[in-house]
Amino acid sequence: MGGYGPATTAFSQSLKFIGDRLEREFDDAVDIKYVWNILDLGYRSEDILWLVESGILTVGYQSSSYLTDRVPELGFVDLPFLFEDSAQARTAIDGPLGELLSRQIEERTDFRILGFFENGFRHLSNRLRPVHSPDDLAGMTIRVMPSDIHARTFDLLGAKPLKMDLSDAIAGIVGGSVDAQENPLANTVTYGAHEFHRHHTLTGHFYVSRPIFAHRQSVDRWPDQLRNAVDRAVSDAIVYQRELSELRAIEAQMVIESAGCEIVTLTPEERQAFRTAVKPIHDDARHEFALGLRQLMNTESILE
Repeated sequence: MGGYGPATTAFSQSLKFIGDRLEREFDDAVDIKYVWNILDLGYRSEDILWLVESGILTVGYQSSSYLTDRVPELGFVDLPFLFEDSAQARTAIDGPLGELLSRQIEERTDFRILGFFENGFRHLSNRLRPVHSPDDLAGMTIRVMPSDIHARTFDLLGAKPLKMDLSDAIAGIVGGSVDAQENPLANTVTYGAHEFHRHHTLTGHFYVSRPIFAHRQSVDRWPDQLRNAVDRAVSDAIVYQRELSELRAIEAQMVIESAGCEIVTLTPEERQAFRTAVKPIHDDARHEFALGLRQLMNTESILE
């Protein structure tokens, strides 16, 4: 099993949770090894996809935005301000919406989807100035994940989005060629962006899940006893990972503040200005994404 973060992240610890559970249940009938951070081996974060799809790794995770070119339906959950809070997002991802997205991924790839870790709500950090409104983003270069919707969102907000792999983004942040980035607070600290970005704004503009991918041919050869045990372990690990993520977010905010950085919490009026700026994306989404897909959120939506 592998990922692209240190062993201390909630994602790495949750992979270890799965492995420990299986080792307790099957003893030496299973052999589990970990590659916590493929970046340490010279890979890029996006390489986790082909490493798992080819069977070099059996299990990995990656933000769903990295697959939108192959699974366009994943663009739906890339929409800005789609969910109001974690409870709403989790209900959707744990329910029919997550089941549909899993099927869509499996139809177009050689993965089996075991579940969804939570990457959570994403916030802004930058090296230039405090951000209270879209006007404050004017002309600011910002790294975004390889999602057309993410890029268009920041176009509408007045920034200059750069679709970049994490490896390139970190180099750009360190070197100063990238003014801003957006991530959950825990990721911002894990990747060291807070050491170069003094200004942080709690926008919560995207909620991103990280599907837990498995090599299809390996999973399909597992005996039923192992497959059922993996499903149970993953289900419990997802709960564990979410609890860890909430704790890591609190810890990360303390680290950011202790580093002398400024954290802006938007007022309701300021937050609404961001929503208004990206309204064209929501208008287009009503036509681009099927009504059934939107209804799978099972709640009132900005798209209705």
